[in-house]
Amino acid sequence: MDVRLDALDRKILSELQRDADQSLDDIARAVGSSKTPVWNRVRKMREAGVIRQTTALLDAEALGLEACFFVLIRTSEHEEEWQRRFLEALNARPEVLEAHRLAGDIDYILKVLVPNARAYDRFYQALISEVRIHNVTALLSMEEIKSTTALPLEF
Repeated sequence: MDVRLDALDRKILSELQRDADQSLDDIARAVGSSKTPVWNRVRKMREAGVIRQTTALLDAEALGLEACFFVLIRTSEHEEEWQRRFLEALNARPEVLEAHRLAGDIDYILKVLVPNARAYDRFYQALISEVRIHNVTALLSMEEIKSTTALPLEF
């Protein structure tokens, strides 16, 4: 997608990433514009797909989700049917927050958020019962040092 964003668009996006719940008046004030041009730019960025959705960020610990595992998966299966079943299995599990296909020795990495190690084991047992996996390594995150949903806008 080739969308040209100017400095004002980037300022607006930065404000939305900081707090999408703020009013258009507050955003306009913060970026040095008025409400109508800000609204028009936001609308255009939504239509262009730059702004995909607006959502609430929840506190995982407050919800009892205290164990974050990074799951490294190696597979000897690379057929289309296996990939389809694997994708279906991941999409059916809300505890999988992210899944990435990688280049290198590891085929996939998952970010899995669960209440505890027992819950992770239930996730693991269910996953390997649905799709054949050659090797799984689970790494427990001891401490989250940085986490953000804000994309870098200055480049």
